[in-house]
Amino acid sequence: MPGILGKKLGMTNIYNDAGDSTPVTAIQAGPCPIVAIKTKEKDGYTAIQIGYGKKSKKGVNKPETGHFAKAGIEPTRVLKEFRNVDISDYKVGDNVTVEILKVGDKVDVVGKSKGKGFQGVIKRHGFSGVGGRTHGQGDRERAPGSIGQSSDPSRVLKGMKMGGRTGGKQITSPKLKVIKILPEENVVFVKGAVPGAINSIVEINK
Repeated sequence: MPGILGKKLGMTNIYNDAGDSTPVTAIQAGPCPIVAIKTKEKDGYTAIQIGYGKKSKKGVNKPETGHFAKAGIEPTRVLKEFRNVDISDYKVGDNVTVEILKVGDKVDVVGKSKGKGFQGVIKRHGFSGVGGRTHGQGDRERAPGSIGQSSDPSRVLKGMKMGGRTGGKQITSPKLKVIKILPEENVVFVKGAVPGAINSIVEINK
């Protein structure tokens, strides 16, 4: 199985025998039930669809209800397909667990970054401002400054760094090393930080 879904629990440190500290992110990965298996003959491609988390039946619409009922699985919070998988080794109802990973693996962790709302150019792009309050610049320290030319081309060029909505985007942290696994608790520790807030859903790709 090329990947698994999980929930970001937060960050901590792990110490080795020499006393060296390694910053890690704890992720509760799985168990993820296999909800559907896509085949080349029926769907045009092969894939395994897994779910993660619990979802109240009150929040599930009729198509989703039928989809989960067909698999005999309780509704899950999220669904994700992994393509180009050898589907012969899996069947609907099986659980994908953290045991598909092992210590030393390099994984890509995909998550949604924290949303920060509408932000100015200093926070969004790292602008430094105009400096001190001299020469009539009393209220312009955090302003973006000029954004275009005058008569030519008489427009704002595309890609201009300006204020706007910040965060809330899909981010991939590549090649994070698996430091430790607690299979009885379905927890994996990966080196470094991963995108997203605590308790947000993340995807771990081998």
